[in-house]
Amino acid sequence: MASALRPALLRQAQAASMQRASSSIIASLRASQQTPLTTRVARSAFQTSAARKILPPLPQVVRGGVNDPAPVPDPHPTHGSYHWTMERAISIGLVPLTVMPFAVGSLNPILDGTLIGLTILHTYIGFGAAITDYFPTWRVPKTRKIFDWLNVLMVFVVGWGYYEFETNDVGLTEGIKRIWKAGADARDAEAQLEKKAGGPLDRL
Repeated sequence: MASALRPALLRQAQAASMQRASSSIIASLRASQQTPLTTRVARSAFQTSAARKILPPLPQVVRGGVNDPAPVPDPHPTHGSYHWTMERAISIGLVPLTVMPFAVGSLNPILDGTLIGLTILHTYIGFGAAITDYFPTWRVPKTRKIFDWLNVLMVFVVGWGYYEFETNDVGLTEGIKRIWKAGADARDAEAQLEKKAGGPLDRL
């Protein structure tokens, strides 16, 4: 009896193992087919333009040996610790200069000019640091020189624009005040017109 049942049991065990093997193969094939699709969907959800490398990677070359010292740039009075100390001083000085005109309420052209000058210097230093980081001289010397000169040119262009706005218009702080209070002033003017008209303007 046992010998008669043995081949049937062996056939069932063999069929079950083959079914498990085929199901695992099918599952792996499905996963391999779905993985590129899911990555494409995830990438397209956050990417609106084609992927283009602005600067292709350079060949991976190790220069020098393990015991060679790192290159140290030559000291310069406008770089290094002096540069960062000046930038911190400008950043700290911008805090009271930003709050003072709105808190005091006095229209002082000297205060406005100081705020504008420090803002231009702060922006110039920030863009200069970004240009230094993303466009090193040893890799793209011509592009670096173009962007450095563009940064200097923008200082003069923005400074000229601020000068025209200060001398021929209301000035920086007064302009910001008017923009900030534009909605409230419009509502006050509408309320005064309704008061003179004796009712809402939309009914007239």
